[in-house]
Amino acid sequence: MSLAIVYTRAKRGIEAPLVSVETHLSNGLPALNIVGLPETAVKESKDRVRSAIINSHFEFPARRITINLAPADLPKEGGRFDLPIALGILAASGQVPIESLRNTEFIGELALTGDLRSVTGALAASLQSQQDQRAIVVPAANADEAALAEKSVVFSASNLLQLCAHLHQREQLSPHVRPPQTGASIKYPDLSDIKGQQQARRALEVAAAGQHNLLFSGPPGTGKTMLASRLPGILPPLSQDEMLEVANLYSVSQQYKATLLYQQRPFRNPHHSASAVALVGGGSNPKPGEISLAHNGVLFLDELPEFQRNVLEVLREPLESGEILISRANQQVCFPARFQLVAAMNPCPCGYYGDSERLCRCTPDRINRYRDKISGPLLDRIDLQLSVNRIAPELLANNKNSATENSATVAKRVLAARNVQWLRQQKTNAQLNNQEIEQHCALNDEGLQLLTQASHKLQLSPRAYYRILRVARTIADLAHSPDIRLCDLSEAIGYRGASN
Repeated sequence: MSLAIVYTRAKRGIEAPLVSVETHLSNGLPALNIVGLPETAVKESKDRVRSAIINSHFEFPARRITINLAPADLPKEGGRFDLPIALGILAASGQVPIESLRNTEFIGELALTGDLRSVTGALAASLQSQQDQRAIVVPAANADEAALAEKSVVFSASNLLQLCAHLHQREQLSPHVRPPQTGASIKYPDLSDIKGQQQARRALEVAAAGQHNLLFSGPPGTGKTMLASRLPGILPPLSQDEMLEVANLYSVSQQYKATLLYQQRPFRNPHHSASAVALVGGGSNPKPGEISLAHNGVLFLDELPEFQRNVLEVLREPLESGEILISRANQQVCFPARFQLVAAMNPCPCGYYGDSERLCRCTPDRINRYRDKISGPLLDRIDLQLSVNRIAPELLANNKNSATENSATVAKRVLAARNVQWLRQQKTNAQLNNQEIEQHCALNDEGLQLLTQASHKLQLSPRAYYRILRVARTIADLAHSPDIRLCDLSEAIGYRGASN
């Protein structure tokens, strides 16, 4: 039979749509044509495939070969189609049994020697093949990644010859077993390294317990960056579903092997010179940006006013929706972006406005221009805004008597509060919508009066009003209180009013 169909997967964002590689051999002058919206790397596969087939001791048919990548309107890019194209040619020419290809999908790039090289997005392809009840064959370098999908049947091969022996049932490949998770705890910077800053430590705990956004403002060297870097160490461990989401994002962004961050919450710290595309993702074939790579983790923006204003403005929609939609002329790609924003900034260009020890040299006009780089709508989306003051040298010198809590102790309280939220509403407090806030964040008459007065005095928007209620609910959860007390609400208002 001169017609063969091989199943594979393309890459579109974090999705892996099915592609049928249809190969037809006909009489005529020897030629190899690839149709179905292939990009340059796919068109070049004809030379890689020819050499790989010959060097694997197979015969490359001297016939007219037409390869169709269906569906035809889906863009195809990368070297991931090399292996299914080669198998299609071998099956159509009778060198590989066609029956062995029906319930299996194949992805992989071929070297000229016939060896298989790794591709991006192997986990997404494995997850999709599992839903369609097919096994999947991946290069050996992608085997551990693809096997993270627990219910998938994953085979790995090192070269084309080894795979063809498996298809002929001469040397059977065994399904790849998912790698065991290491029992060793992940080493994070510890909270016990921070001296003093009790209010800032408390704000960090509240932010972690409710997944709230946080802004530290203060003079240089007061520990803002140190505090932010300790946040991942007090966050709850990732669930299995969250691990897969993180691993999938790092897989399609070509960072899976280098980081293996799927076992821990991401902590992304882009430089203030980053562009808007670097933050939200993009490109002709859209890839995830920093906000998506921080999904289920922390996005830390140090020196917040030094970022370009248009760059910061792209954060507004993802902070509300938890996803980012990138539109191109031929496709739309949606990346998850439910991250926790932590930012740090100086109060003025010189950094010493309001400092008790050093005099600020900035004019009021210069201070206003500096702060105007951060828009009001963005600040409105930050739940906790706290001033971090200078530490007394005596406290820094007195190391023996500085009995501060370590991250493990705080993490237990955070996990307990998260468990309460999950049992009550199946989500963190920061994710509550307005209807759920009315149900779970009800106030008594005294609380309503206090919040109303604070709203008038601080000129709070309705968004800020509801965010205060979310923070108060988290503070009550940390105190194991079923109701929001007046002290919980007062503390939440204090975090919102610190920067006003």
